[in-house]
Amino acid sequence: MYVSIETQNKMYMYRMENGRIVPEIAYRAETLAEPNNIRARQAASTVHVHPNGRFLYGANRAEATVEFQGQQVFKGGENSIVVYAIDQNTGEPKPIQHIETRKIHPRTFHIDPSGRVLVAQHNLPVNVRDGDAVKTVPAGMSVFRIGDDGRLTFARTYDIDVGNKTMFWMGMVPL
Repeated sequence: MYVSIETQNKMYMYRMENGRIVPEIAYRAETLAEPNNIRARQAASTVHVHPNGRFLYGANRAEATVEFQGQQVFKGGENSIVVYAIDQNTGEPKPIQHIETRKIHPRTFHIDPSGRVLVAQHNLPVNVRDGDAVKTVPAGMSVFRIGDDGRLTFARTYDIDVGNKTMFWMGMVPL
């Protein structure tokens, strides 16, 4: 069983025996590409295993702001998907990729049932510095192709106008 430890930016793996969780942590892995470079509140998020059972995916999110020219702008941090190869003998997750989502705060994500596409949901618009200007990165979705090696390739983003609301959740279901 894989558990995303949100406030510690860790991925834990627990063993199951006789239908019960063994309380000792079998493996710990970092979720962040730069675990010693936390610039603002970082939080791990959703975790999913690929349909083939060989890869594990987790989200990293940040959205803290600082003032710039009288406006609140993104302070920095990792908004990414971490990809782990799962050791097929032990279950240990080994990080093989961190890929930026190109939006802010990936709250959740899903893998389509075919295992070929991952879509990350970003729940709110956030202002960012653009040189000496400020621009807004809208809420929306980031789409990635999943390769045979489990690694992600960025495909595109979709902007979603949420107004002054928050897009709380998204999911994918087969037709």
